[in-house]
Amino acid sequence: MQGRMTGKVAFITGAARGQGRSHAVRLASEGADIIAVDICEDIRTVTPFYSLATEDDLAETAKEVKALGRRVVATKADVRDFGALQKAFDHGVAELGPVHTVVANAGIATAFRQTWELTAEEWRDMIDVNLTGVHHTAAAAIPSMIEAGNGGSIVFTSSIGGFKGVPNVGHYVAAKHGIVGLMRTLANELAPHHIRVNTVHPTNVNTTMIQNPGVYGLFAPDDPEPGQDKAIPGFLSMNSMPVPWVEPEDISNAVLYLASDEARYVTGATLPVDAGAYVK
Repeated sequence: MQGRMTGKVAFITGAARGQGRSHAVRLASEGADIIAVDICEDIRTVTPFYSLATEDDLAETAKEVKALGRRVVATKADVRDFGALQKAFDHGVAELGPVHTVVANAGIATAFRQTWELTAEEWRDMIDVNLTGVHHTAAAAIPSMIEAGNGGSIVFTSSIGGFKGVPNVGHYVAAKHGIVGLMRTLANELAPHHIRVNTVHPTNVNTTMIQNPGVYGLFAPDDPEPGQDKAIPGFLSMNSMPVPWVEPEDISNAVLYLASDEARYVTGATLPVDAGAYVK
């Protein structure tokens, strides 16, 4: 089963660490060359909870891809800035060739409170990154993919929050539901071009996005200094299977499947990788 991405180029946002790095390395291990993009700076509404990736993190992703013998173009760009994202995409295509796979992975989590208590800035940042940024990613790539005439695969990272309501993260849930609607529409629009569009829906994933005091506080609200140990029962309560979270590699395996020719007729699908969180 090796080489499922041989001869293909993948465009991945949020690639500096976490799921994005895992996707880049997994696809590279199967033969893909990688266009890796990340903001590599903090967003004010996020920093009270955790710091975003750095340029050093993005360089580490590139190093790991190169160690697999694959080519990589890594660029600092914010998915909220369509012009910068288009420039990063075009630069990658000029270096590596036409893109076959797009993984719109960049996302944030912030401001864990009831929906009506969110500030305008908190709402705007979430929607701008987690929904508009996904549209920007697709829009930057699609014309080139159609022109190349080779078909392809677009994968959006949604969430179990794209299936159901989750208290205290209403802006996140709204964005993740929005991604599903965008995916279903694009799946219809792009089917004549043999470009498939799907979403993956993780439960909590073992990355900085959940391993931080803000998320711990959701599961241990009465603890003034909540830690992972106090939060684990809450994480466990979300899933049917007895695990608190899944690993980035578990999501990468799903992304690889959707990107590969094994899924050549899979489009418009919502693929959960959630330890049974959706059915619970």
